[in-house]
Amino acid sequence: MKKYALLGITLLGLTMHSQASIAADKLNLVCSTEQPWCDLMVAGFEEQTGIEVAMVRKSTGETLAQIRAESANPKIDVWWGGTGDPHLIAAQEGLLQPSGVDTSDLLGWAVNMSDISDGNTVGIYAGALGLAYNSELLAKNNLTAPACWKDLADAQYAGEIQVANPNSSGTAYTELATFVQLFGEDEAFSLLTDIGKNVNQYTKSGSAPSKAAARGETAISIGFMHDMVKLASSGFPLEIVAPCEGTGYEVGAVSIIDKAKNLESAKKWVEYALDPATQSRSVEVQSFQVPSNSKSSVAPESPNLETIKLIDYDFATYGSTDTRERLLSRWDAEVKDAPKN
Repeated sequence: MKKYALLGITLLGLTMHSQASIAADKLNLVCSTEQPWCDLMVAGFEEQTGIEVAMVRKSTGETLAQIRAESANPKIDVWWGGTGDPHLIAAQEGLLQPSGVDTSDLLGWAVNMSDISDGNTVGIYAGALGLAYNSELLAKNNLTAPACWKDLADAQYAGEIQVANPNSSGTAYTELATFVQLFGEDEAFSLLTDIGKNVNQYTKSGSAPSKAAARGETAISIGFMHDMVKLASSGFPLEIVAPCEGTGYEVGAVSIIDKAKNLESAKKWVEYALDPATQSRSVEVQSFQVPSNSKSSVAPESPNLETIKLIDYDFATYGSTDTRERLLSRWDAEVKDAPKN
């Protein structure tokens, strides 16, 4: 009887150990890039590590709200992709934890994200903000092509512009922060209000306006150039513009959530996301951001950041909770419901 009892205890112990091992080989991921890239990343990670990934795609604003709401008992282990400002805000609010990843092969703008967040987030790609217009629609409606941010306030574009809502979209928040840094806050909000008179819709997603422009549903969009390149390279009549005044840029990020239940799996994801072989695969799904690892391949279609007039984007200031909340509140009050032309 003792022998069988000991055997039972041993088998129970092995079963519990096996179940614990299975539980450890899981990862709960929120992805804030385009769905095809999310799917590619998950499939590659599962194949490489054997770790089962439960993934959902959400915009950065939505993800930040979820992380805040679940801070005591997080359901997310890793947040991958999307503009870096919300990642920095989550770090500032104590909602993230360091990954301990080696950053020695990363480009300066990616390391900067790690430095200003005390290692709580790190850059994975960069992309510049710009304009796109549907050349066929502009010709049909006898509209001149915009070359500058200030051109978008022209009454000829009434009902012809689409951009995302900065409360939900990291892309649109980058636009808001870019305007403030380019023009000063009061002039920026005055210009955003004037442009708002020509806006036909504030979308939830930052990539949606350029998709609408590609389909001919709106003439002009504001968004990231790499998303526009993807559409133009697919044959849509989109022309891409780097605004004459200069423009801001995003540094997409990856972060491990504080109190993550699958910490070791989360750390493996960060290492995987920064690996040059992984980053070089983005071209397979026509994602043309500039990768953060200096050893990664850069697609020839990717916008050349060295030839674009980029502002010295202040990620520390505009990635702070106080600045973001103040600017969003002012945008809601002055821009969101601006009367139309």
